[in-house]
Amino acid sequence: MPITVWGLAIAQALLASGNILLVSVSALIGQHLAADPLFITLPVACQFLGLILSTLPAAHLMQTLGRKTGFVLGNVIGLLGTWVALQGLAATSLAGFTLGTFLIGIAIGVGQQYRFAALEACDSSLHPRAISLVMAGGVLAAVLGPNLAVWSRDWYAANPYGGAFYGLSGLYVVALLLILLLPLPRARPVSQAERVRSYGELCRQPLLLAAVASGMIGYGIMVLLMTATPLAMDHHRHDFSDTALVIQWHVLGMFVPSFFTGHLIRRFTTRRVILWGCAALLLSVAINLSGQGFWHYWWGLLWLGIGWNFTFIGATHLLTFSYQPAEKAKVQGMNDFLVFGAAALGSLFSGQGVALLGWAWLNLLAIPWILLVLVLIWRLKAGEPVAA
Repeated sequence: MPITVWGLAIAQALLASGNILLVSVSALIGQHLAADPLFITLPVACQFLGLILSTLPAAHLMQTLGRKTGFVLGNVIGLLGTWVALQGLAATSLAGFTLGTFLIGIAIGVGQQYRFAALEACDSSLHPRAISLVMAGGVLAAVLGPNLAVWSRDWYAANPYGGAFYGLSGLYVVALLLILLLPLPRARPVSQAERVRSYGELCRQPLLLAAVASGMIGYGIMVLLMTATPLAMDHHRHDFSDTALVIQWHVLGMFVPSFFTGHLIRRFTTRRVILWGCAALLLSVAINLSGQGFWHYWWGLLWLGIGWNFTFIGATHLLTFSYQPAEKAKVQGMNDFLVFGAAALGSLFSGQGVALLGWAWLNLLAIPWILLVLVLIWRLKAGEPVAA
């Protein structure tokens, strides 16, 4: 595997560590700063808003200026976001803190291109393994992210969770230095002779619709339940250390399967792996509905992570069969815009869902969406190019 893919895997690990750190503390900080319970998860929602607003511009920017320029810019914006969030905490301002998470969301949106950059750095026969390797970098995030949230509680006197943003700024500095050293592929300008299909033409492909739906619903359901978990566990009087442990194992479930997901795709096809992911998501919901003890949350979030891994990596690989090289930025940007738009809706509704509906109904609402993905993937013809 090329050195660039390994470097992008480390960059993805740093990005995911920051994401999990934010998930561990942002809703709790929102609970401290918000006067109205409906705004508890506003910082998390604005983080995803920044993410989805950056996806299309980031894809086109990188096609024009190259991956390195785009990734450097993203990490610089992330550093600025951590500083703004700290200023908001110092002023006990929900608006200021939310602006900081919005900027961090932009940086996260740019970083979502790591997996696509890995595809450009290797031969097509290695694509499933490259995607899996980059996503496997999140195993480090499972250890570093939640623990950094715990270790940093004494780093910032004004707020026990503010120290997490000092740790986050350190992650962005390391990622910035790494990107500067990596030999990333140069920009590939689109030739005037190459035809780029319209969004309408592209979206009439059952393959693309299935890929986007798998990414959207898999990610949206995962974020909905993961973001709600700290609030639900706090409501049921679980310690913060227990919550951090549940989130840590959830992230392990998200990323450890990446070491063999690529092999499973090559052996059993992308279609079957996504179907397994839907089954894992349904199992997670069933466990969550069976009780509110520590082990219910632990097992439920673990299977939620595994389901996300199979649906998201499968969707990323499936997407690569739906566009020509000249359409790369258009399709990748559209896909990420929709996928992380669904994640933003999940994060925005999670706080309200726990407050208004309760943990059980929040899980029940996820079932029809998971079944929709299952049907769309199941209906793909056996002859579709869904294997490496």
